[in-house]
Amino acid sequence: MPKFGGVKAEAASKWFKSWLLDPGGTSSMKSYRMATAEEDFSQFDISTEEKDRLVAEVIRYVLFKTQQNSGCPIKRDELTQLVTKNHRQRALPGYVINVAKEKLLNTFGYEMRELQRSRSSTNQGRASQQTGNDKEAKEGPLVLKYSEKLTLAKSAPDSKSYVIISHLPADVYKKYIEDANSSHLTGFTFVVISVVYLAGGKITEENLWHHLRRLGLSENDEGHPALGNIKQALEALVQQRYLQKEKSNGPEGNTLVYELAERALDGPISERIKEYIAQIVQKDAAPADAD
Repeated sequence: MPKFGGVKAEAASKWFKSWLLDPGGTSSMKSYRMATAEEDFSQFDISTEEKDRLVAEVIRYVLFKTQQNSGCPIKRDELTQLVTKNHRQRALPGYVINVAKEKLLNTFGYEMRELQRSRSSTNQGRASQQTGNDKEAKEGPLVLKYSEKLTLAKSAPDSKSYVIISHLPADVYKKYIEDANSSHLTGFTFVVISVVYLAGGKITEENLWHHLRRLGLSENDEGHPALGNIKQALEALVQQRYLQKEKSNGPEGNTLVYELAERALDGPISERIKEYIAQIVQKDAAPADAD
């Protein structure tokens, strides 16, 4: 059968017919994706029941693992292993994960957002400096070209992972999903990310604790009434990929640096943080203007 844009003609034909009935509508795009999925599935030598079982297993794993690990990202490798446990088709895990993402959004109202974990700017700078020193030792003084820096930034293997983000209406989420007992953790997360954000996206451990102590949060407090061990609460943000921490070599020795990680840099979350910070600044500025 002839191909059209990488999709078999039959799938494109099914979508075009639905588009004629619903031009520009969302149902036509859903029909197109469904037709394409049917064509993609035909390449695998497994039954529809087995495919549905694998998709359900991935969805169940994502939901339970998210709840169990307090929202920590789930590695793509973990989901791949669920599929390849009894099947060896190389393209099957990607297909199953994509179908699971679609069903998770349409059935449960959760987006399965992919995060791309990459090397921190601290590591990139250190690697660039080391490479520069090595080349200088062999070839004399030089300045790294932009293309060389780009290659260094991409040299470390990235690890894909997923988090789930609610697309439910705010009132539905608050009534059925939101856990009032965890609101203090949400507040702590917002405060820490905001401090790092206002510091330019990166802050030393010493400066971060300086700001947190002003809010009554000490690194030595292991029995906070709401957060418990404050150090562990901060470490949880690293595990959840809101922050990443790296050692940085400087004139004063090794310094631990906290930096915004991919989850805090994710578009919608980053924009929401900016909006909240702006609201707080405006509220603080209003009394001053009145005076």
